[in-house]
Amino acid sequence: MAKRITVAKTSDIPFNESRTFPVGDRIIAIFNEKGTFHAMDDFCPHMGASLAGGCIDNGTVVCPWHAWRFSLVDGGWLDNPKIKADIFAVFVVADEIQIEINDE
Repeated sequence: MAKRITVAKTSDIPFNESRTFPVGDRIIAIFNEKGTFHAMDDFCPHMGASLAGGCIDNGTVVCPWHAWRFSLVDGGWLDNPKIKADIFAVFVVADEIQIEINDE
């Protein structure tokens, strides 16, 4: 069953920047793309770099190690969408950023 977890305040993440937050046994990157928030597993599926350390560019995050580009919407690698980073639904409630995770 899915549940929502509050991970941050909207003011914690400036425009076009990202931050990481521990959620259970994962590290989640929250991206603020011009006021729209996206949540993704922080670790690049290629070699494990922190995606939060990458640049946000036109709906994507660029991995800081090898410049792999991932969609902020579906987590797909732009060069081969079969490879994906896990994404999470984001809800902004008042000034809180919440993500939906599976309660396992």
